[in-house]
Amino acid sequence: MSYETLTYAVDDRVARITFNRPERMNAFNLKLCSEIMAAIAQADADPEVRVLLVTGAGGKAFSAGYDIKETASGGPKRGESGWRDRLGKDLKFCYSPWECSKPVIAVIDGFCLAGALEFAQMCDIRYCSDDSKFGVLETRFAAGIVTMVMPWILGPASRELIFTGDTIDAKEAERVGLVTRAYPKATLHDETLKIAKRMSRVAIECLTWNKRALNRGAEAMGFRTSLDIGFDACVQLDNSIAPEYQMFDKLRREKGLGEAIKWRDAQFAKYE
Repeated sequence: MSYETLTYAVDDRVARITFNRPERMNAFNLKLCSEIMAAIAQADADPEVRVLLVTGAGGKAFSAGYDIKETASGGPKRGESGWRDRLGKDLKFCYSPWECSKPVIAVIDGFCLAGALEFAQMCDIRYCSDDSKFGVLETRFAAGIVTMVMPWILGPASRELIFTGDTIDAKEAERVGLVTRAYPKATLHDETLKIAKRMSRVAIECLTWNKRALNRGAEAMGFRTSLDIGFDACVQLDNSIAPEYQMFDKLRREKGLGEAIKWRDAQFAKYE
């Protein structure tokens, strides 16, 4: 299968899926989301694959999140009847690594923000480079969190990150447990491939049944119900059209995304 917005390769039982929109910091547009889901399904169905790696091209970003330039230029908008269905597609997308029967490892090199952080947290394991940055940036322009998975990973530590929208570095992400390990940038991909290949030596039955047990255990404790509640809150927040979002949206449509981000950052600069 050929792809337009990502590359796909298999090497010794390990499938590597690389988001390939570096000029947009690998932002998730509809095409990329669709192709990521297809690539994960392809690897899941391939008997020669036991472990999946997902990463971003360019060395600057795993992904900057959902492509808000795309949402500004077409499709349903916040407050419109089709918005819930639009967000539902994002939630389905984020579930794709969770629902893959095989281990999925997020290899994060650079920025991992907003919707990309949601996706990465739905992977089984996260490793990062020592210059990586993480943030729930949607908070800072009054947008909801489509996939409220962070409390399941960080527990109470998630509240500060969600309420402030602060960006944290690799050292802090490792300290709070957002990533399992941070590596020097130059060795990140070699080290994580070594782990993936070591993992792939485990019997496929062992990998898949252990993942099933881990996921079903979380779901028995209410994982999916919790994410459904978070999704409903996201839809309600987005449809409320907060004044902060109205200003951000007005600026990005009239003056461009750069001006909107400059305005947003200025609201927090005094207190950083």
